[in-house]
Amino acid sequence: MDLINLRILDVLDIVFVAFLLYYIYKLVKGTAAINIFIGIVIIYLVWKLTQFLDMEMLSSVLGEFIGVGMFALIVVFQQEIRKFLLMIGSTNFGRRRKFLRQLKFIRDTPEESITNIRAIITACQEMGKTRTGALIVIKRNTSLDFVKTSGDSMNILVNTPIIESIFYKNSPLHDGAMIIEDNYIVATRAILPVTNDNNIPLRFGLRHRAAVGISEKTDAIALVVSEETGKLSYIKNGEFIIYKTEEELIEQITKDLT
Repeated sequence: MDLINLRILDVLDIVFVAFLLYYIYKLVKGTAAINIFIGIVIIYLVWKLTQFLDMEMLSSVLGEFIGVGMFALIVVFQQEIRKFLLMIGSTNFGRRRKFLRQLKFIRDTPEESITNIRAIITACQEMGKTRTGALIVIKRNTSLDFVKTSGDSMNILVNTPIIESIFYKNSPLHDGAMIIEDNYIVATRAILPVTNDNNIPLRFGLRHRAAVGISEKTDAIALVVSEETGKLSYIKNGEFIIYKTEEELIEQITKDLT
């Protein structure tokens, strides 16, 4: 009879919880936190089972454990919680203007500049051939003012020769990160926060750790050219994104910026 009386709100409640668990799993997948997350889910399900079976003593013990453990989880999942909240804020509010423009509620606003992704990737590929290290951060929705102010202010239209010249080994601007907003280089020699993630392989140096750090604290994406191998890495949401070809990478970045 309870199943017959299932309300639409109950169905929505189940769907929202499922989405919440899915996004949490997506955030911690591939990290050491995944085992903790699975353990928490198992304990929670056992707790609910003991409540259903009226096992009062075991249910109360597990209930107290879960209640006190919530404070510990905030510490354990600090990075994941930040990324989760950032993802929610960026998804729901950062693209509102684009959504309204598509519905033609905003007609007089000119189209936003589209970042020249191909010029950036071409520059990275050329720098990779000469083992020229580079770190490029591309803004999405979150403000990057806190890192822009740590470097040299610029206002240069994105193009391949300019990017290559900035990261040229003898250039005074090559050290640090380049910040790109829309289709303009707005800062060079910017200092980025470095991640504390110990799961990053030792073969990746400070540039890669800085790229992971900025993508953890903001929704920006980062490109890193390794000075040792010349390989190009694409980093988003604190993770290395795998790609097979240059065209696949350009398509992925274009998708992430729209």
